[in-house]
Order: sequence, then C-alpha cells, then structure tokens
Amino acid sequence: GSSTEPVNEDDEIENYPLADYSGTWQYAPINGDDVLFLSDNGFLGFYTGGTHAYTIIATTEKELVLRTEGADNLSWFFILTTEEEAVIPPDPDFTNLVWSEEFDVAGSPDAAKWAYDIGDGSESDAGKGWGNNERQYYTDRSENVIVEGGVLKIIAKKESFGGSAYTSTRLKTQGKYNFTYGRVDIKAKLPSGSGTWPALWMLGSNITAVSWPACGEIDIMEYIGNNPGQVQSALHTPSSFGNTVNYKKTDIENENDAYHIYSMIWSADQISFLLDGERYYTYSPLIKNSANWPFDLSQFLIMNIAMGGNLGGNIDASFSESEMVIDYVRVYQ
Repeated sequence: GSSTEPVNEDDEIENYPLADYSGTWQYAPINGDDVLFLSDNGFLGFYTGGTHAYTIIATTEKELVLRTEGADNLSWFFILTTEEEAVIPPDPDFTNLVWSEEFDVAGSPDAAKWAYDIGDGSESDAGKGWGNNERQYYTDRSENVIVEGGVLKIIAKKESFGGSAYTSTRLKTQGKYNFTYGRVDIKAKLPSGSGTWPALWMLGSNITAVSWPACGEIDIMEYIGNNPGQVQSALHTPSSFGNTVNYKKTDIENENDAYHIYSMIWSADQISFLLDGERYYTYSPLIKNSANWPFDLSQFLIMNIAMGGNLGGNIDASFSESEMVIDYVRVYQ
C-alpha cells in the first residue's frame, strides 16, 4: 500500500511507502485456488475496500496475475512483473530418440502411428466447429492427407463436403502413442492464405475422462494465415483457457516456402518452446497445481489445418487450397 500527495505545482503524484506498515502476508489454497493474503492495512496497487485476499489466476516466468473482489463486488486485476528479465533455468537435454515418423512410405499415413478426428465437430461437447467456430470438415481422404516424396502433406481445400464449405485433416497419435516429458521436434512448411489456421499441438491423454481444459493442452506451434510472419505457442489449463494469458508470439521468415523446426521441451519443472533451436517462451508456474499445471500426465500429438474460426478469422474468398508439409516428427526423452 502507499499514500500519495502532490509534490509540485504541476500536481505530479509521487508514491510513498507506509512507514508504519508492519503487517504480514500468507499464501493458502482456498477452494482449489491459490490465494495471497495481506493483513491489516496492506494492499496491492490501490485500496479496493475488500478483504486483501488476492487469487492467483496465472503465473509466468516474469508475471503474477492476481484478482481481488472490491467492496462494491467488482473484480480488480493486478499484474506483478519483474523489472528485469527473469533468469530461466536451462531445459533438460533430452537426446534419446524414443519415437519418430519420417514419412518414408508413400500412401496413407502409417495406421499403427496415426488416427484421425473426422467430421465438422458436431459431436464434440463444445458443438459444431470443434469448439472454435471452425469451417472445415475433417476427413482421412487422400485428397486431404497423403505421404509422398518423403513428406506428409495435410491439404486444406475449398469444396462442399458433409455440409461444410472446406475440407482438411486432423491427424493424431491418440490411442497409438502417448508420452510424459521429453522433447518434440517437428520440421514443417506452413500453409498460406487468409483464414488458414495450422497447428502442431498436444492434448492430455485423459481428455475423455476429465474433458478440456482439465486435460491440459500444449500448443507447440499455431499460425494464422491472416497474420503472416509470426507463429505462437500457448498453454491451455483450467486457470487459463479461452482468452489465455499463457502464450507468446515470435517472428518468422519464409514460413510458407522454407522448412523450420518447431520444438517443445517438457519437464516436471517447465515447458519451453523453440523455433529453429532458439528458445522464445518458457512456462513455469511458481506454484503448480491442477488448475495451472495438468502437465504431469501423458499427452498425445495432433497436426491439423483449421479454416476460419475464432483464431483463423476471415477466409479469403479466392482461397482454393493450401498445404502443410511435414518432413518429420521426432520425440526424445
């Protein structure tokens, strides 16, 4: 807390610590939330008239996001951040190749390794559009997914199919391969065109039991065709989903014409994301619980191109088709 008073004739304000503050703070879990308590006249930022209990709703390596209830039943949000770049511990050096797909056999993807999500998402709990108002119908047809020339091609097309105006493929290892902790490297070229939304990502293997977001989601790479020159990585958890705060973007060049390596390193302490071997984002909550860290159980891999939707945005009327080309997928532990 602080008191304020004008310090010059221009009415500029300067903050002064309360010299007589001798209160205490404590942390406690309350109803599944992490709550920070300040005693007596201690408060953060400015006085809200509440109970000085601050729920921790998100943490990153540099920020702590808090919420408190004011006297008028209004919610107040605070972001506490370090002034200097936090020192992030190095990631484990996972070097033992435990699973890989090199796409060396032409034809359909290896059925021993890959399964599919089929349809327009109507049967999902979130409703049609796979919960994101997407426009595509996912198929396992060779028109949408094929291995040829030593690479996998996932092809999004504009065509009327199954009641949708676009088709694509969502390939996954669910029920085929699941793992806990390790490094994932995926070498890929990304599709182009306004409205394309390709992703390389993971979901908790327990999704059928606990649903989303309780299962946890790790987005190794997402790309928005309407925003070329950038890719992003994100974490979705019960404490941060929908408009998640746990994500970061990074710049990229020639993403549609050249291969880049999209990587994720996952340990019991943190999850890091890399582009061509350079780390640009690390997620490591200070206090880990089921709300912000459902990442101590196995996950499976997913690769897809969505069309439109909440993140993909408007689809160019002239769009006809575009493909994501994947040279390999490798998992190290």
